[in-house]
Amino acid sequence: MVICQTSSIDVCRALLGAKSLLSATDPKPLASTVVREDEGRLVSAAKAGDVASFEELVNRYERKIFRLGMNITQNREDAEDVMQDAFLKSYQNLDRFQGDSRFYTWLVRIAVNEALMKLRKRRPNQFSLDEPLTTDEDSVYREIEDWGPSPEKKFAQTELNEILTSVIGELEPIFRVTFLLRDVEGVSTEETAQILGISEAAVKSRLLRARLKLRQKLNKYFRRSEAQ
Repeated sequence: MVICQTSSIDVCRALLGAKSLLSATDPKPLASTVVREDEGRLVSAAKAGDVASFEELVNRYERKIFRLGMNITQNREDAEDVMQDAFLKSYQNLDRFQGDSRFYTWLVRIAVNEALMKLRKRRPNQFSLDEPLTTDEDSVYREIEDWGPSPEKKFAQTELNEILTSVIGELEPIFRVTFLLRDVEGVSTEETAQILGISEAAVKSRLLRARLKLRQKLNKYFRRSEAQ
C-alpha cells in the first residue's frame, strides 16, 4: 500500500533524521495538485444541480480519500466504505456547505469521521480524539538518539513502505490521524484543527507525539535489522 505521494524513504529519513522535523509546527499548505483554483466554481455548480461538476470533484479526490481511509482503518473494505460514504454524505449535504473552509477540507473531515466510526465499532470506548495531551519537548528529545545510516542503503522502497505502514498502524488513533493529515496528506495545522475539532496547539502537540512515537518504533526496527 502506498501511504503518501512522497516516497516512504523520504518519510523514514525525515522521521529518523533531523530534529527540526520533530519540532516543526509551522502550517504546511496543501500542495497545488490537491486543491485547484476552480474548486469553488465546481462546488457552486454542483450545489445548483450540476451532477457533472460533482463527479469532477469525485474524480479529483477519490484516490486521496481512499488512501486516507486505508491509512486510518488499515482495512481495504473499510476504506472503500469510508470513501463512498464520504462522497455520498457530502453530496447529500451540499446545501449545508457554506464555504467557510475549502470543500476538500470539509470532505476530509467527513472521511475522517467515517473512518473513526469504523475503528470505534471494532474497539468501542478505547480512544477519544478529545483526550488532552501535554509533552515536554526538551525531555523527549534527550531520549532519542540520532539515527546514522540512510535507510535506502538497506531497504528497497517497497520494504520501507511496508515498514512505515506497519508502524503507523500501531499508533493510537488520535496520533495516527493527526500524523496522516499533516505529514502524509499535507493538510495545514489550521485545517487539521478544523477537521478534528481541536485547537491548533493540540494539533501541534499530537503531531509531535506521533513523530516521536514513530521515530522510536523505526529506530528499534532498524537496530534489530542491523544486528541480524
